[in-house]
Amino acid sequence: MYNRGIRGATTVSQNDEQEILEATGQLLSEMVKRNELDPEYISNIWITMTQDLNAAFPARAIRQLEGWDLVPLMCSVEIDVKGGLSKCIRLLIQVNTEKSQREMKHVYLNGAQVLRPDLAAASRSDL
Repeated sequence: MYNRGIRGATTVSQNDEQEILEATGQLLSEMVKRNELDPEYISNIWITMTQDLNAAFPARAIRQLEGWDLVPLMCSVEIDVKGGLSKCIRLLIQVNTEKSQREMKHVYLNGAQVLRPDLAAASRSDL
């Protein structure tokens, strides 16, 4: 098995607890579906949010899902780069898999599609 990284990002419209939790859950759900992930094979998930989001820990949305309570999660603040995308939540899932790097399906939702248009377009064609 190999340890592969799967990237994902989404945006929210406001710094609101419920919106952050819902967007995080939606992003994870889409990443799981597109990559056929099982929590048992996830080594960890890194979660970052831009500095304009502080109404909730996005890890809470993941911990509430059945079977995900033992997956190691780490939240952090994204570096504040001038002109960077605001109100953005990013996930980096590290998974143990037999799949190749090219088989990993990265997910960019909502306004986060501008971060990697090449990967966002590829993931839309996989739907």
